[in-house]
Amino acid sequence: MEAPEMKIREAEALHKFAEAAYTGPLLDVGRNPFVFPCAWLYRQGILSPWTRNRRPVLDGDNWWRGHAAAFLKYVNLPPEALRHGRVSQVKCEAAYFIVVLHQLQSVVIAIRGTETPEDLITDGLCKECTLSVDDLAGLINCNYIHSNIKKNVTSSFPHYGHSGIVEAARELFMQIEGNPEGPDSESYGLLSKLLGFGCECFGYNVRIVGHSLGGAIAALLGLQLYNRYPNLHVYSYGPLPCLDLVVANACSEFVTSIIFGNEFSSRLSIGSIMRLRAAAITSLSQDPKADSAMIFKLAHRFLDVSKYQRNKSKAEDESEYHSGAIQEDLNHQIRRSQCETDNKGSIEQEVQAIRKDLVTADYGEYMNPFGSEDCLNNEHEQCSLWSDTRARDHIIEIDNAEFTNPFAIDAHSNHDPVSQFIDTVPNSENPSADDPPELYLPGFVIHVVLEKKRPQTDLKTSWRMLERGKCYRAYIANRESFKDIIVSPSMFLDHLPWRCHDALQKILKAQTAKDQVTEPHII
Repeated sequence: MEAPEMKIREAEALHKFAEAAYTGPLLDVGRNPFVFPCAWLYRQGILSPWTRNRRPVLDGDNWWRGHAAAFLKYVNLPPEALRHGRVSQVKCEAAYFIVVLHQLQSVVIAIRGTETPEDLITDGLCKECTLSVDDLAGLINCNYIHSNIKKNVTSSFPHYGHSGIVEAARELFMQIEGNPEGPDSESYGLLSKLLGFGCECFGYNVRIVGHSLGGAIAALLGLQLYNRYPNLHVYSYGPLPCLDLVVANACSEFVTSIIFGNEFSSRLSIGSIMRLRAAAITSLSQDPKADSAMIFKLAHRFLDVSKYQRNKSKAEDESEYHSGAIQEDLNHQIRRSQCETDNKGSIEQEVQAIRKDLVTADYGEYMNPFGSEDCLNNEHEQCSLWSDTRARDHIIEIDNAEFTNPFAIDAHSNHDPVSQFIDTVPNSENPSADDPPELYLPGFVIHVVLEKKRPQTDLKTSWRMLERGKCYRAYIANRESFKDIIVSPSMFLDHLPWRCHDALQKILKAQTAKDQVTEPHII
């Protein structure tokens, strides 16, 4: 089915804000590869320093307020429209811009995608984490969502998300909305001062937009804000998979993900990378010209690392359980000791003795190799590091006696390491209980694809003419279709933000031309 025209029209109108959030040189390098220094300096307003005092002050901006100038110049807005923002250079802290559009009665929050090394670290923190009730407050505490959707979310805890994106969304929520004491209490954050009853923007629409990493953070932020602002909608352009299936489906009413072509970001997750790696190993193993010894070494390495990670995860879960039991026993014995004696000095000595006995009894030499006195006297870091190494080696020896080192490689093993490695890879069709939770694109998914191939032309036809001749269509897509990475020549180029914007413009232009043709002519 084709995507609704109203969603495409609004997504196209708001896309420029997601692009403008890239206030560094990255946007200009892509669009003007030969003269990008001049283009970036011009957009930063360094050629017009006398306008510095008119520009708003953003957290982390340079002395001439260049990032504010770059954002305003790209979206062609006056300085008073940009109310607040931050240009962050810290991991898990997103750069954002808050714009008030009185003519459209809208407040737009634009979140920047990956532009700095710190953003890459946030992308790389892709291990799943558990979503809290506050992370899903927009779904659970909302009166505007169907009761079956809320029931499905609340009855299927725990839910999971991309850990780096979840942490960035939590931090951004605290920045713009604050931390009220209770779910029904009024907060006094920046958005509340703009959109609260009797405030300047009361009754305005709220639109959160972002590209790539920014789009995924926007979706998580919308999950926390939707119960406060029912006229909120999120447009994520090329986001990363960041939610489990239940939550990703539940937020379809107020989150729209727009995917362009074969862009890699919309398919980038731990599961998809592991499956791509397995497909590469399988393909190499079937090639008669490939080096079999090298393939076996790679398969052995991947197999050992996979086993180590799984066993480490299980060990961490067991460790958390035992630690809780130990702490509860310790607290019980402390309370009993306090009731039996009033002497403070004797209580402290008894507590130290209890702690030593518990540590030694439960973990023995693995938890306390240097003696209990060392661990209790500010030596926790050294003991913890030693313990983690011993526990790791112990786990690997139990699991596979021939590999005492998780990175040891035996290329002449009798069994087939390729087949064993394939068995450890998460299956997208039939997942097992030991597989990491699969993450999906959030909300209502629209896929923009090239409708027809490039026509055959002669050498005199320019590249720009070929680009203008392309025709795109937007379809409603199934999020299950984006679980695996598609390796194609355009997988990186399709992720460039302006390519999606150009495609949306062409779709609307073609639709307008079609409507004009089908309209009856009045004589």
